Amino acid sequence: MRLISLLPILAALAGTPALADWQDTVDTARGQTVYWNAWGGDDRTNAFIAWVGKRTEERYGVSIEHVRLSDTAEAVTRVISERAAGQDTGGSVDLIWINGPNFLAMKEQDLLFGPFVEDLPNAAYVDLSPGAPAALDFTVPVEGMESPWRLARFVFNYDSARVNAPPRSMVGFSDWAAANPGRFTHPDPSNFMGATFLKQALIELATDPAALQEPATDDAAFVGQTAPLWAWYDALRPNMWRGGAAFPENQSVQQQLLNDGEVDISMSFDPASTAAAIAQGLLPETARVFVPEGGTIGNVSFVAIPYNAANAEGAQVVANVLLDPEVQARMQNIEVLGSFSVLDSARLDPQARTAFDALPTAPALPTLEELGPTLPEPHASWMTRLTEEWARRYTR
Repeated sequence: MRLISLLPILAALAGTPALADWQDTVDTARGQTVYWNAWGGDDRTNAFIAWVGKRTEERYGVSIEHVRLSDTAEAVTRVISERAAGQDTGGSVDLIWINGPNFLAMKEQDLLFGPFVEDLPNAAYVDLSPGAPAALDFTVPVEGMESPWRLARFVFNYDSARVNAPPRSMVGFSDWAAANPGRFTHPDPSNFMGATFLKQALIELATDPAALQEPATDDAAFVGQTAPLWAWYDALRPNMWRGGAAFPENQSVQQQLLNDGEVDISMSFDPASTAAAIAQGLLPETARVFVPEGGTIGNVSFVAIPYNAANAEGAQVVANVLLDPEVQARMQNIEVLGSFSVLDSARLDPQARTAFDALPTAPALPTLEELGPTLPEPHASWMTRLTEEWARRYTR
């Protein structure tokens, strides 16, 4: 009986890195500065990264330099350029906030350090089993080459003082826009938010949504799957803001249009962003969140370490700190960032679960139940082809 009771403990220890090995990483990391290349377009996220940097410096002697990107591809291009120049050590990028096509590109070109995730002590709090959300990136197996740190869900927001009944499906956006011309737009699809809007519609309109989980390599299949999307978009576009001839650069610009009353609907990849914007005075108190009845796209944000990172040990320390239950609870706090945690609550001790249960809420903050089903991202190649085809069709 005693042997049986020890089996789960022994199994857990078997999957945990030797303490001495991790301590070697921590010791080597001390004094390093990790150049974390991450999107810099959100003040709350920037502040959270700065807070993480203070924590890692105080506890581990590892500082963080936030290299603010407008597009993750900037960091990927830098790594590619360094390899072309023969700089296989001492690279300028230590850590990248990454997922989707950028991760796929780096993985396929052997530009990543690792696998390293299972060596992180705090990875024990994450479900990394095959097929789990933290083990897949746009259908591509992660295989320990990037570490999760926050969950994202695509949502729409609107001003409930001006809109009584927002669209309940992507198909419904066309009818809504026809009844409310000029009151809706989306970010340019060259931005990930605009691309996500197209992907959300594609999932609903594709003749075979399951095919989106496979690479978009068959031209005939791509044409067939996307034909209903372009027919829908052709009907939607003339009734959009500025007649569909111009598009906001990103989510922040579109949110400003909503706040200024130029449009009635905006969108975000953060269910907490509406409540946060209200608190900051960036949206009216009457702003609320809605999602299509069938659910919306969700994914995991990861951090990856380039193969030639100068401070790979420090980068691993940062990745591990990001998975600390206390750090994850702070991240999920609507008053701090409001991003949903990647941790498996069943793996947390009672104290950690209590910390999550005690987090504050807000009228514009949806519950997980209200967000409905999470739809898987299409394979990363669909996003690439989709945005290229949109540009071919609708730009001069």
